[in-house]
Amino acid sequence: MNGLLAVERAPLPALRPYVTRLIAYREGVPVERIEYPFPGAVLVLGFEAPTEVNGMPYASFGHGLGDRPAVTRVRAAAEGVEVMLTPFGARRLYGAPMAALTNLTVPVEDLLGAWTSPLVERLAETRSWEERLRLTERFLLKRVMDGPEIGGQVPWAWGRLVASGGRVAVSDLARELGWSHRHLVARFHDAVGLAPKAAARLIRFDRALALLRGGMPPAEVAAACGYYDQAHLNRDFRAFAGGPPGTLRS
Repeated sequence: MNGLLAVERAPLPALRPYVTRLIAYREGVPVERIEYPFPGAVLVLGFEAPTEVNGMPYASFGHGLGDRPAVTRVRAAAEGVEVMLTPFGARRLYGAPMAALTNLTVPVEDLLGAWTSPLVERLAETRSWEERLRLTERFLLKRVMDGPEIGGQVPWAWGRLVASGGRVAVSDLARELGWSHRHLVARFHDAVGLAPKAAARLIRFDRALALLRGGMPPAEVAAACGYYDQAHLNRDFRAFAGGPPGTLRS
């Protein structure tokens, strides 16, 4: 078996503020990828061969938001379920400040404790990919809804950043919320894992990457995403992706 086979489904409506994608997968061998940072967190419930992340092997793991790329490798056949989480889904699922997971990959046992082994065992025993997704969804629904409340202010500010492509001024967010800049930063570190300015840069990078992959020339991407010029775009791409836009596009 070679390549990646996957089945994806949209999460239940109750989960959509917290989960953006659910994917059951089977991975061929060998494969190495550069995973670029994006405005969300990841949960991988895997079995059979482990996945290496920056050289460290993990059967199942969680990863917070970050501002740098990661290298993943699979050396033997692997299966599992991947969950793409919003920052607030990860905050409620893991029950820990997101700043503790920034740019980190953590074994899922350290994040979910006693939940982990029975869930992964059931997923491995279940041959239907659709049923694996339903099992994962039921687990998430219970765990996320029982997690700590986030409040509405930071999700509102995050939504403003996402809707604007990262172009809303942090000072405007603080003023509209009636918060000091320091308080806004502290709340973002807890619920998102990045300061508001860093989160805005990540959102802008993610949008620019999507436009480049869609075929838009870098100079047009820079203008569309609010970079000062193409040199500014290049600097952000080197920081977030480890290389200039032209390399990534190819």
